[in-house]
Amino acid sequence: MNVTKTKANAKSTEAAKNAAPSALSTVACSVVRQLASILDETALTEIEYESGGLRIRVARGTREVYAHAPASANAAPLAAAPAAVAAVAAVEAPKDPAQHPGAVKAPMVGVAYLQAEPGAPAFIKVGDTVSEGQTLVLIEAMKTFNPVKAPRAGRVSTILIENGSPVEYGEPLVIVE
Repeated sequence: MNVTKTKANAKSTEAAKNAAPSALSTVACSVVRQLASILDETALTEIEYESGGLRIRVARGTREVYAHAPASANAAPLAAAPAAVAAVAAVEAPKDPAQHPGAVKAPMVGVAYLQAEPGAPAFIKVGDTVSEGQTLVLIEAMKTFNPVKAPRAGRVSTILIENGSPVEYGEPLVIVE
């Protein structure tokens, strides 16, 4: 869920600085929980609440988290957190699969399917041995299903797409080693 807190004006910002931080955060947490509960009970994807200069927005379906609050002494640790996350992401980032010598890339734009039809067995699974010319994936483009065949024999080490996902020209689909 996406949560945004914003102070409406300088007067409420000054009041928030003078208020006990735990009291403000307790109220905000309570309101966020109530708003999240309303989202769960309804088909809403986003809800916003404003009272006494405090504005809280809760949204479902996003991975971004925004928090807007007045600047304070606690701002420095929050600013350091994204740098730490970026450092971890850089360490864990996998190599670009498009550069892998065994990458089988999409020959066209379309929707990729790992099965001939719903409920049918998948053309390939990770660990399968494939022969040259064997169908790995189907790409639907303009109501036509086009097979993507293995360029060489080998073992499927990675499937980089999900069944029914859109693909772009040149996007890596499968890695055959």
